[in-house]
Order: sequence, then C-alpha cells, then structure tokens
Amino acid sequence: MTYGIETPGKIIAVHLNYPSRIQQRGRTPQFPSYFLKPASSLAATGGIIERPAGTELLAFEGEVALVIGAPARWVSPEDGWKHVASVTAANDFGIYDLRAADKGSNVRNKGGDGFTPIGPAAIDTAGISQDDWRVRTWVNGELVQDDTSDTLKFSFGQLVADLSQHMTLETGDVILTGTPAGSSVAVPGDVVEVEVDAPNAAGAPSTGRLVTTVTQGTTAFGDFGSAPQVNDLQRIEAWGSEEEHAAAVAAGRATPLEEAPHPLNDEVRALLANVAVATVSAALRKRGYVDIFIDGVHPNHDGDQILGVAKTLRMIPFRPDLFKSHAGGFNAQKRAFDTVLPGEVIVVEARGVRGTGTVGDVLALRAQVRGAAGIVTDGGVRDYSAVTEFDIPVFSQGAHPSVLGRKHVPWETDVTIACGGAAVQPGDVIMGDRDGVIVIPPFLLAEVAAEAAAQELQDEWVAARVAEGEAVDGLFPMNAQWRARYDAELAARG
Repeated sequence: MTYGIETPGKIIAVHLNYPSRIQQRGRTPQFPSYFLKPASSLAATGGIIERPAGTELLAFEGEVALVIGAPARWVSPEDGWKHVASVTAANDFGIYDLRAADKGSNVRNKGGDGFTPIGPAAIDTAGISQDDWRVRTWVNGELVQDDTSDTLKFSFGQLVADLSQHMTLETGDVILTGTPAGSSVAVPGDVVEVEVDAPNAAGAPSTGRLVTTVTQGTTAFGDFGSAPQVNDLQRIEAWGSEEEHAAAVAAGRATPLEEAPHPLNDEVRALLANVAVATVSAALRKRGYVDIFIDGVHPNHDGDQILGVAKTLRMIPFRPDLFKSHAGGFNAQKRAFDTVLPGEVIVVEARGVRGTGTVGDVLALRAQVRGAAGIVTDGGVRDYSAVTEFDIPVFSQGAHPSVLGRKHVPWETDVTIACGGAAVQPGDVIMGDRDGVIVIPPFLLAEVAAEAAAQELQDEWVAARVAEGEAVDGLFPMNAQWRARYDAELAARG
C-alpha cells in the first residue's frame, strides 16, 4: 500500500541498535536510547536535501521505519510488534558539524528540513515477522549498507514496548530503528537510495527505493546561534574509519585531516635507533620528568626494544555486575587490540596486579598482525610461551594463567591511564629496552631525541677510551681537556 501518514504526531529515532554499527562505534548500550525528530524534517522520495552552507559532514543512515497502527501504552515486548501496522524505508540524515550544539539531543544536526526522507511505499506487516526485514543503502549506485532485522540488539517489539512505558504511541507515529554499519558522508551531487524489503516473505514485498539527491545550500547560519564546528575525530567518525576517510580524501570527496603529524617521524626514529632508554631518561630528568618509568615490566624476548605511540587500555578492579555489563561482546580490551594502528603500542593499566592475565596469545597475535609496535602491561600475560613465539615485543610483570574475570574488568580505551606508576596519555611516545620502559611527552620528543643521540655518541667515545686503558677520572664526565679532544675528533669525522 502507499505510505499515507503525511504528518505523524511523533518521529522517534534509536541511537544504536545493529551489532555491526555498535562494533563500529565501539560502545555497547545496555538498553535502547532515543531522540525525537520534528515532523518538518520529513521529505518524500525523489526529493533533495541541502548540505547547509559552512558544513562539511552530512551523513546518511538507511533505516527501517515502523509505522504504528493501534495505539500502544504499557505493552509487553512480546506484544509490541502487533502494534506496528506497516514498515517503510527512511534515511536519518544528520550533520556532524552541529552535533556539539545540542549535546546528544540532535535537535539541530538531525532536525533540519528534509532530513528525514521516508517512503516511497509502506508494507503491511500482516503475516511478516519482525525478524524478516532487510535494509539496504546505495550511494551513486554502489551498495554501502546491507543488514537484517534478525541481528538487532533491540527487537522492534522491544522498542515499541519500551517507548510505550513512557508515552502513548499513537496511530501514524514513526519509529526509526537504527542504522547498520556503512553509514558515511554524502557530498553535493551524490544520490542516496534506501530500500527496505522482506525477501523471505510471500511475494518478497519491497518499499521501492527512497531516492534523495544532495545539493549545496547557500544560506549561511547567523551568528546568533551555534555555528558549525568540525574536527578530525568527527571526520573519522562521520566517514566510518580513518581508512575510509583517507580513501574519500584520495577520491576528492573529503577534507584532509588538519591535525599536525605526530612528532615520532622518520628523522626522530633515526636519531633514537641506537639510543638506550637510560640515555633518554637522563635527558628527561634534566627537564624535570622523573616519574616517566613504567616500573616492574620486563620483555618477553631478550634484546626486545619498543618505540611507538601509546594506545591506552584501562582495567578496573573486578566486580561481578560490572564484569557482566562491560566484559562481554566487543569490550574495551577487544576494541583496543582490534583497532590498534601500525606503530602504536598498546599500554594496559592493570594497577600493578600481576595475579591474572591481561593479554593472551590471540590478542597479542591480533596486535602483531595489525602492525602494533608492542604491548606494555603492568599486569600478567596469559599463554606466555605462545606469546613468546610471536615477534611482537611484550613487556609485562610475567606469566599468569588466569583470565580477566579474576581481578579485572576491561573498562575503557584511549584515555589517560597509570601504568607501572607512570601517567600515560594516548599519543605519548613509549620507548623500551632491557633496562625498562619510559613515557616521553610528544612535545619534548624532538629535543630529547637530539640530545640523547648526541649523548649516546659521546658515551660510545668515552667507552672506547676506557677500553684503551684510560682512567675514568676526568673522562667520565669529561673535563675540558677530554672535551676538546672529543670535539676535535667529532669535527674531523665531518
């Protein structure tokens, strides 16, 4: 039948629901959460949507839209689906540049005129299960989203029941049920199509394709309200990942990241290539940094060295309810190891508790495959022998056979942590060798690396003189005579 509810009383949208999107976002909701969209945001198929002037990140989200039939109030999850008269397609557009304006309510970033295309046809739900639906999205003819309702964390019936605890769902009200992975940015000129169907039901009914063309708006926002603002984190989240953003930049569809490159570049790496951790720590001590040692950790291979950028993982003390809510699924521990980037070092805060494992063979292998520069934990390592067989350097307090649930709950990633008595922030430089592991603030890296490299060269020269039989007194540290001789030989080398 044709979709005929022109002005629903309420449009209610779900934040996260598809596991594919939950994994992409890296957070698992215990219960559904919602926001409202105004009826004025509705648009028909074949319409256009303007990307407002001054904005960059207009994102599409193909969704299954439920249209309420009989009013629902205090219904059970088992009966919730019975109150859905029809299903249609929707596109929950939003502007990431305006997300900060309303702190989660989405009034401005998702409430604009035309930001909720819906249609073109509705499918009667009679004889079709709530688990039988599929949503697909195409951008310029390329399939970018494809998922089914039988995967949902919160079923359609549960959504209706939950909302009916708080308000009466009236005939014609619309519930947008969440978007799967694949949501990304649409730019002017793009054509976005969404289709919902029930491919395994009799007749394989379909809504047809909901078509929206993106155009560029010309009216700028006034200075009497929140202005659009965007940063690199928003760019990456809007496009879906760093890789997808980079591909969009290469295709001329996205704005490059603005943040300065990390100071751990090839030049600095070359300076530190033959420098000992002890030498760098001395340079840091001169600058007042005396608590930069991750104490108590040792490498799983003799001769292991680490030099990379910190990616942090925080563990909190075990508690049964918190372990139940945070240790299952794509938890913080898995998220850290599954998203670590080449050159990063996973640094784990385990509060110095060595009586349980904080990483095992599977996760260590995952980090190695992803190109991680190493792993540092002030806790234990499970499957220690197997981990030792891998190439990746792992610094820890040693082996322990038990799993997380004995002492730890994986809590969060990419936050400031304390590991082995040292504060570690994401982006700090982690350097380790047989003497231990230190944390280098990025803004000090270039000058410390240059000083340490020069000091290492001097120490090697001094060691050579000692090996020749020279006395230490006056040579270490060098007095004026030895300094003059050293400077002369250094100059002669060019």
